[in-house]
Amino acid sequence: MALKHEPTAPYHSAQDALRVLETVARHSTGVTDAELARQTGLGTERLTALLRMLRREGYVEQVADGAYVTGDALTRLSSAREHQQALRDQLQRALDRLRDSIGAAIYVSRYVDGEVTIAQYADSPASPAVNEWFDFRSSAHATALGKSLLGQLDHNGRRDHLSRHKMARLTSRTITSDRLLLSRLESQPPTVPHLDLQEYAVGTVCAAVPITAGSSVGCLALSLPVSHAHRLRQAADALNRNAAPVLLSLVI
Repeated sequence: MALKHEPTAPYHSAQDALRVLETVARHSTGVTDAELARQTGLGTERLTALLRMLRREGYVEQVADGAYVTGDALTRLSSAREHQQALRDQLQRALDRLRDSIGAAIYVSRYVDGEVTIAQYADSPASPAVNEWFDFRSSAHATALGKSLLGQLDHNGRRDHLSRHKMARLTSRTITSDRLLLSRLESQPPTVPHLDLQEYAVGTVCAAVPITAGSSVGCLALSLPVSHAHRLRQAADALNRNAAPVLLSLVI
């Protein structure tokens, strides 16, 4: 299966963050921000924003003299015995922060072996998750996260998926024409979030943005009750702007 996706802003942010982490890791006694800028080639404003994010996520720490050293989160991830659990914990903390800052349920979805999967999610009583009343694996045509994942496949990959999953009408807004869906997926710019405006479930709206690196297809999504539909575009933009920590926890 070939992929169609293009690198997005979160991908570039995660790649830059990895460069910073690799540089910090090479300096066991610490490295200053001026030296980081010189060695990574990143501008001051860009580096400052990345260091702020990396400190918040626990990947780096700033010691008394102002130098940066490896943080506890990166130390935990370097332990082979605890690596997988540490990754899940780190990802969950990133999702929880997004849930609280955006005010929506947040999901990480992956396309694995030809199927849509929900890897992890963060919800709360104030931001409840979508009720999976119809199997997400068979409703990619109707969900924002499903459309985001399909949008990252090539034409044959999309047709293969739709040949295995009938496009059921879940609400009056659900697209059931494969020709129409494929046309919309083809014309969707990679930087524009995919939306679900009550296509999967009446009373719920969703948005999804790609978080893809290499050959892995994934996306970050959010859901809101329809009474908050006026916040959807703003929430989707915030999701895209703040996706880098989630992507970083997946590729580190």
